[in-house]
Amino acid sequence: MSIIFDSETQTFHLQTKHTSYIMQIVKSKYLVQVHWGRKVRGTNPGSLLAYRKRCSFSPSTDPEDLAISLDTLPLELPAFGASDFRVPAYQVQLDNGTTVSELIYESHRIYPGKPRLEGLPATYVEEDGEAVSLDIVLTDKLIGLKAVLTYTVFRDADAITRSVRYVNESGGNIRLLRALSVSVDFPHPDFDMLHLHGSWARERHIERRPLTTGGATIESRRGSSSHSVNPFVALLSKDADEDHGDVYGFSLVYSGSFLAQAEIDPYSTTRVVMGINPFDFAWLLEPGEAFQAPEAVLVYSAEGLGGMSRTYHKLYRTRLCRGEYRDKSRPVLVNNWEATYFNFNADKIEEIAKVGQQLGLELFVLDDGWFGKRDNDKSSLGDWFVDGNKLPKGLEDLVERVNKLDLQFGLWFEPEMISPDSELYRAHPDWCLHVPGRRRTEARQQLILDYSRQDVREYIVKVVSDILASCPISYVKWDMNRNMTEIGSALLPPERQRETAHRYMLGLYEVLERITSAFPHILFESCSGGGGRFDPGMLYYMPQTWTSDNTDAVERLKIQYGTSIVYPISSIGAHVSAVPNHQVHRTTPIEMRGHVAMSGNFGYELDLTKFTEEEKAIVAQQVATYKELRPLIQFGDFYRLLSPFEGNETAWMFVSEDRSEALVAFFQVLSKPNAPLAKLRVKGLDPDKDYRVVEVEVADAEERLFGGDELMNVGLHLPQWKGDFRSRLYRFIAQ
Repeated sequence: MSIIFDSETQTFHLQTKHTSYIMQIVKSKYLVQVHWGRKVRGTNPGSLLAYRKRCSFSPSTDPEDLAISLDTLPLELPAFGASDFRVPAYQVQLDNGTTVSELIYESHRIYPGKPRLEGLPATYVEEDGEAVSLDIVLTDKLIGLKAVLTYTVFRDADAITRSVRYVNESGGNIRLLRALSVSVDFPHPDFDMLHLHGSWARERHIERRPLTTGGATIESRRGSSSHSVNPFVALLSKDADEDHGDVYGFSLVYSGSFLAQAEIDPYSTTRVVMGINPFDFAWLLEPGEAFQAPEAVLVYSAEGLGGMSRTYHKLYRTRLCRGEYRDKSRPVLVNNWEATYFNFNADKIEEIAKVGQQLGLELFVLDDGWFGKRDNDKSSLGDWFVDGNKLPKGLEDLVERVNKLDLQFGLWFEPEMISPDSELYRAHPDWCLHVPGRRRTEARQQLILDYSRQDVREYIVKVVSDILASCPISYVKWDMNRNMTEIGSALLPPERQRETAHRYMLGLYEVLERITSAFPHILFESCSGGGGRFDPGMLYYMPQTWTSDNTDAVERLKIQYGTSIVYPISSIGAHVSAVPNHQVHRTTPIEMRGHVAMSGNFGYELDLTKFTEEEKAIVAQQVATYKELRPLIQFGDFYRLLSPFEGNETAWMFVSEDRSEALVAFFQVLSKPNAPLAKLRVKGLDPDKDYRVVEVEVADAEERLFGGDELMNVGLHLPQWKGDFRSRLYRFIAQ
């Protein structure tokens, strides 16, 4: 881990254990990229950049050196309008209406540690020795604009973070029209592009496609990171797979609308930019004001997608997630949503909790319907007081009844929303996002509170805090069930209306910071109709996310596999639900449902009182098994073995840091007639160790001894099954 500046060659060399990121100041002006990828010693970094004169359609900015053109230089913070015709990282507009800017190197500073980002989530360090940072100051003295680029390299992760702070040092106004967080230029176009896409109940499916001339754009305009795309993109060498080849990952620590774009120019170079979506965005900087762009986390791996994923997993699990539960095993829970929906009372909740206690569960979560007059999804969001009809003795009585069963108690909220049919809306109809005179579009019969307003934030912090302080609550599910429309604020002036969506995110982050800091003992789980806001920004405040409202075991194979491309297993909420499944009406065995859900933060979302005695015995065994394996699953290294996007079988595994223990989960969706014999080669073991292998949850299972090298290079015999939807767990213990 180091950042070295060579004053003679004017180069910056950022080094992690296995990665180099090199920049150079060209002509004492332009900050350009030289190399990002496999680590080099940097013996002569100043000579790594090549120049060539191009035709007049790529104009030169230096009459004495026609090889210097901004249209061909690999710029760190490119702008449009001053001879670079490629996609820009930022754009400004002055009071005179012009939009031309050119940022020139001014100074830099190298220092230990990592700075916080004002008002925004970001990765962090716990002591300065864990990282070293670099600030590079670029200025456009003509218009008084300053940009401070901040880079951090970590001691324990092959990751580099980058953010930009834009400052108005002029005497007039500067309007930011585009303020992206990162731009990287690659010297060739020979990549595939991988991203995660989907919809509600079908989140984070993997798509890989060749990058072609013109490039590709991934973006959300929904006011959130969204179900449809995720704030992540990767460029892969053509030969890259799960374990081999060059992979370049870009992940944005942000929860609002975003843009990720890869563009191939006429000279076959590739530019990747990422940040807040400039669509419908603008930010007015008055004299002396600054704008902080979100952080982008860059990960290079020479070991394919798996190597990239494990870097993100460890960094995000240990230096993005925070709080008491960051390193603590997560409780096994039961949630009443699919068991009762809105139709429950205290006795019914206690009845489910009693069975949960008998089966070894640790936490009961009361979902939607406990507040206001909430008998359906048409009313009461914003009225955060207990429904006396359902809970006549109050929330305190129900929590006490659950706690007496030796279960913790959790509660569902949707604090960012307001129902038109609510006491809060009738008192404050201007508290929602809206545009005067326009229809207020409803989704799920609800509108969105305007978190850009201080009065709204104060109200939410108070009412949520009052509930959380009223009785022993140890878990909160924080939901958000729609995207933004009519994005406007009653308190912002006309020239700042296009700031509303980002100000909303800043307001949300403030509310989350205040509430999670005030209740550090509570495990907070993010949710947005399932995985509609599964992003690094939310993980900073809440260390886990409800992965999808779709709990079907077969669909969850793809959802959880895709989620693991970026996000650690400790962040993935996964539950067993009833069959036929409520989303796709498929019937799968409880064994497979359990094994899929046990591959994340485990729980149940059904009416436990309806289980047969045989099912109760299976569940009790699942819970006991998961408790034993939970540290390995939640905090071990994760390896993907077989992809559900490529075949009928899926497999993944968890390996302890010292490689003394591992767990393999294997799933077969459909039965095959007269199937061939097959073996499964595993990963991540110590080739010099022998491992005792046993089938988990199988009575009198035969224990067999294999060498780690045999298991990885030859493989484990797969079962020959009849019947669809089968699964098995294998445990490996080093001898």
